[in-house]
Amino acid sequence: MAQPLRPAASAHHAPAVRAPRPADPRSYGRWVGRDDVVRYLERYTEHHRLEIVTGVEVSRIDRSPDNTEWVLRATGGRALSSPVAVVATGFNHTPRVPDWPGRATYTGELLHAAHYRNARPFEGRDVLVVGVGNTGAEIAVDLIEGGAVRVRLAVRTVPHILRRSTAGWPAQATGILVRRLPRRAVDRAARAMCRLSMPDLTEHGLPWPDTGLYTRVREGAIPVQDVGLVDAVRTGRLEVVSAVDSFDLDKVVLADGSRISPEVVIAATGYRRGLEELVGHLGVLDDRGRPLPHGRRTLKSAPGLHFTGYTNPISGMLRELAIDARKIAKTVARTTA
Repeated sequence: MAQPLRPAASAHHAPAVRAPRPADPRSYGRWVGRDDVVRYLERYTEHHRLEIVTGVEVSRIDRSPDNTEWVLRATGGRALSSPVAVVATGFNHTPRVPDWPGRATYTGELLHAAHYRNARPFEGRDVLVVGVGNTGAEIAVDLIEGGAVRVRLAVRTVPHILRRSTAGWPAQATGILVRRLPRRAVDRAARAMCRLSMPDLTEHGLPWPDTGLYTRVREGAIPVQDVGLVDAVRTGRLEVVSAVDSFDLDKVVLADGSRISPEVVIAATGYRRGLEELVGHLGVLDDRGRPLPHGRRTLKSAPGLHFTGYTNPISGMLRELAIDARKIAKTVARTTA
């Protein structure tokens, strides 16, 4: 697992959590692209003179024999120690591909969405995208715009779909406002809003979801923000099909019993946190492999071991990461002073 900062960095660079003026993200516009995010992080690092260590893989975190520090077992036999360690390897860390029957003998091309970069390699090809989260939806639209000859989207659970913005008001702003409200109230309001702002796609294979939007969020499923999905489905450029059940040589067998023969299958089927080998022995993970403590909070059995970025809130992950960073930095500054 890549560990981008030395373990003591959070203590030495606590003030660096404030966004620097030279890299103000507002200058990149409302919808920030990948390259601009990378550019912002590079300028942020340069402005604050952060010492970033790349190419270092941390395989395990242990408590020191005298119980005063955390010892990070790194590549090359190195052991990095610090009284504070912040684990931020990411919510989407380890690609997860379901163990579909027949997957090993499938003769077509199968890749996880983590390895998708752009539509160029798929121009003129027949592609099946599996999974209709934000990643799957955006890849499907990108493939259509990039010249794939046919694009199908395999859906197991119908998602909630929201417009990215309405009359200039971004969906994330609504998420921030309603995050602390009662689940049922948000579900009712979201149902009314969606039916007013989105077309009924039932005849195209995407009926209205059975469960409420915020109920689904609490279960870990963030709404899909429409970046062209609705139009692609309505116009028939994107075909919605049943969930994948298995593979049979060059065929993909769907849950409704039909068989299709795409040239490429892109599995937008999510990720695991991948923390078991790193900290699983410390008793800090729940039964789903997610950290029990979060942000500035730590467990009494693991003082100074912080985790951030392991939730996917409706208010936006990057926003919550920034809030966590400030809180963790203040806590570290107090405990290491």
